[in-house]
Amino acid sequence: MKTQKNLYDRGMRNISGCGLVGLINKDGKKVSGKTIKKAILLLNDRGNGLGAGFAAYGIYPDYKDLYAFHLMYDNQKALEDTESYLHKTCNIEHQEMMPINPGALKDSNPTLKRYFVLPKKDKGNGSVAENDRIVDIVMFVNENIDGAFIFSSGKNMGTFKGVGFPGEIADFFKIDEYEGYIWIGHTRFPTNTPGWWGGAHPFTLLDWAIIHNGEISSYGINKRYLEMFGYKLTMMTDTEAAAYLLDLLIRKHNLSIETACSILAPPFWKDIEKYESVKSDYYKKLRMVYGSACLNGPFAILFAHNRGLVGFNDRVKLRPLVAGSKGDSIYMASEQAAIYELCESPDKIWAPRGSEPVIAYLNDKVI
Repeated sequence: MKTQKNLYDRGMRNISGCGLVGLINKDGKKVSGKTIKKAILLLNDRGNGLGAGFAAYGIYPDYKDLYAFHLMYDNQKALEDTESYLHKTCNIEHQEMMPINPGALKDSNPTLKRYFVLPKKDKGNGSVAENDRIVDIVMFVNENIDGAFIFSSGKNMGTFKGVGFPGEIADFFKIDEYEGYIWIGHTRFPTNTPGWWGGAHPFTLLDWAIIHNGEISSYGINKRYLEMFGYKLTMMTDTEAAAYLLDLLIRKHNLSIETACSILAPPFWKDIEKYESVKSDYYKKLRMVYGSACLNGPFAILFAHNRGLVGFNDRVKLRPLVAGSKGDSIYMASEQAAIYELCESPDKIWAPRGSEPVIAYLNDKVI
C-alpha cells in the first residue's frame, strides 16, 4: 500500500489524455478567440505543456480567396530556401511576420511567417487541380526543406500551435484578437511521440484541421496506405495520418463526411452481419475497399473544415466526447464542463455513442 500511495503522491493519474474543444455557429456569427481560450483552459490538466493549439475559420476575410500558409522556420537558410521555392511555385499576394507575443513563452520559438498565395499553373500539366498543387507544395516543403514546416494551408482559416500550455499558446499567438465562426482547441499529453512545435495539434491540410485524443495503433498500415496516394508523413505522430485520410476520402475520393466517418470508425464485423442485407452489404464493401484506412485504438477526434465541424469516437468509445447545442450553435468537448464555459445554458447535452459522428454544417446562406 505504501508503494501505491507514493505513486499517487508523485502525481500519477489517469485522465484519458488530451483535451479537445470545438464550436460552430451555423449562422456564421463570429466569436472572439477569448471564447475558445476560456473553454480549453478548463481542460488544462489534460495536457502536460508539450503542445497546444487552435484553428479558426473566417479569420482572413480580406484574403478569403487565397491560401493562407503559416510557416515555422528553425533558421535563416530554411526561410530563404522555402521562400525561393514558394516564389517558383506560387503567386504571393501578401506576406508578413505572424503577430506574436514572445514573452508569453518561457522557451524560444521558431521564426513564424504567413503568406497568402495562389499556386502557379504547372506548364507541364495544366490539368492538375489548384488544391492538388497546394498539397504538393506542402508535402515538398515539409519533406525536403530541413528546418521549415508549413503547418496551415487553407483558405480563410488558420492554425496556431506550439509547445506550451493552452493559455501560453493563446497569449503567444494573440488568439484574443481573432474572430471566427468555427473554432477548435487542443491541449496535448503526448505518450509515445515527441513534443515539438510541428507535432502540436491541430494537424491541417488545405482547410482540414483535426485534433485528437488517444492513440491510433493502426498508424503503420494507415501510413503505408496514404503513401500509395502520394502523401508524405513527416510529423512523427499518428494524428497526421487521420488528417490526410480525411483529405483522401472526402476531397480526393469524393465521399460524404458520413461515409468517411464510417470508414475511419466502422462497425464491428459481428454487428455488420446482423444488419439487414442492403446495409450489411454496404458496410462490407466499405471494409473491403477501405480496410487500410480504418483507425484502430482508443480515440476521440474533432475535425473542422470550411463547411462545418465533426466529432466522433472509436467504436467502443475509449476516449471521452460530449456534445451540446444552443440554437444555431453546436459545441463538442472532452468534458461537459468545457461546454458550459462555451454556453451557460445549452438546450441539449449528450454523449455520442462509439463511432456515431456528430456532424454540423454551416447554413446554406453562410456557405
